[in-house]
Amino acid sequence: MDDPKELVRLDLEHVIHPMQDQRHNQEGPLVIVEGKGAIIKDAQGKEYIDGLAGLWNVAVGHGRAELAEAAAVQMRALGYASGYAGSSNIPGIKLAAKLAEIAPGDLKATYFTTGGAESNESAFKIARFYWRMKGRPDKVKIISRQEAYHGLTAAAMQATGMRNFWMQFEPAQPGFSHIPTHYCFHCSLKKTYPECGVACADTLEQQILAEDSETVAAFIAEPVHGAAGVIPPPPEYFPRVREICTKYDVLFIGDEVITGFGRLGSWFGLQQWGVTPDLMTFAKAVTSAYAPLGGVMVSEPIHQVFRELPAGTIFNHGYTYSLHPVCCAVAVANLDIFEREGLVEKARTTGKYFQARLRELDSLPGVGEVRGLGLIAGIELAADKKGTPLPSSMGAGMKVFKEAMARGLSFRAKGDTLNLCPPLVITEAQIDSMVNILGESIKVAVA
Repeated sequence: MDDPKELVRLDLEHVIHPMQDQRHNQEGPLVIVEGKGAIIKDAQGKEYIDGLAGLWNVAVGHGRAELAEAAAVQMRALGYASGYAGSSNIPGIKLAAKLAEIAPGDLKATYFTTGGAESNESAFKIARFYWRMKGRPDKVKIISRQEAYHGLTAAAMQATGMRNFWMQFEPAQPGFSHIPTHYCFHCSLKKTYPECGVACADTLEQQILAEDSETVAAFIAEPVHGAAGVIPPPPEYFPRVREICTKYDVLFIGDEVITGFGRLGSWFGLQQWGVTPDLMTFAKAVTSAYAPLGGVMVSEPIHQVFRELPAGTIFNHGYTYSLHPVCCAVAVANLDIFEREGLVEKARTTGKYFQARLRELDSLPGVGEVRGLGLIAGIELAADKKGTPLPSSMGAGMKVFKEAMARGLSFRAKGDTLNLCPPLVITEAQIDSMVNILGESIKVAVA
């Protein structure tokens, strides 16, 4: 058995962590060594309910031996094959066919990547390439939203609508703009739903006209804001967005990196509102994080452009590990688990229980709003129901996080919002434990 203290020492000495103030983390990392279902265990032997499904992604739960076996079988047969220039492999083909079966509308073809940021980068390039091939090369701009998170590679970072993620890496790339979003608890338009008529959706039309629609390639949006604090939309929002995009020939990119594969109780999040995007990006739960994989699904008109490229024209974009056979084999096995165990339907029913139990915390002092959909939720701490912030010096979100960790619940705090996104296999008893721990922790931390 590895010595926990020695592991921490080696980590502090040799590992640079993402999203970490390394200078002020001298106690070292939480070293996770084992997992089973919705439970993870650290190097000290302490168990936690995994309240964020790893990083929004371990959908089928931890310790799935069949996924390890699927990877091993494929590695023994073929560990790698390039997906470039017409080369393919059996797991990649099977996965693409399966995705075409479960995706909404005419999203039937997939370009594979290795993660969410790569998927969104690729979607931007596909959108620009599409319009160029259609004889409209000036359509290059991307519109996204405030509070959006689309990844941290160069272009994805610019689409991300939280300044703290890109302010250290300026200058900004041109061609990106952000509009207000459906953050009803803190509406930047100073309006109140439903009297507002979902005015935040109409800002998309205003921005397209301000930019000149002939220069706008695409609009990108998460069905539910994830990293910003789990912010679901009003029901009218995405139908209106779809209508505006269609009206002005702007491609709609649905970022399903977090919400795809059952999280909201449907295969993909936008299906909750009967909306199909022109491009749909995914990652995370496609393999339940057992292997890195992502992709972009495209509509039939976009796929047709690829099938009918003029002689000598090539889509000069690629990744070494696109269509990776081992990752695709894991994804195929993962989606088999989804279907065999009815996890999309389970997320729908368990999600109702999850949301109902969490809303019991809404009356606690210090809780401003409890919100969510399916098996994803946010608890925003505030001084009152109007959203008056708690004093920043209080550090309420981090205090709740530390109290919860001490009681055996892991999740993620974004400022004073508690982000919750457990594995789809979580039980009602485990949800009860989550809610009890959260309630105890909030009472202690926000006293």
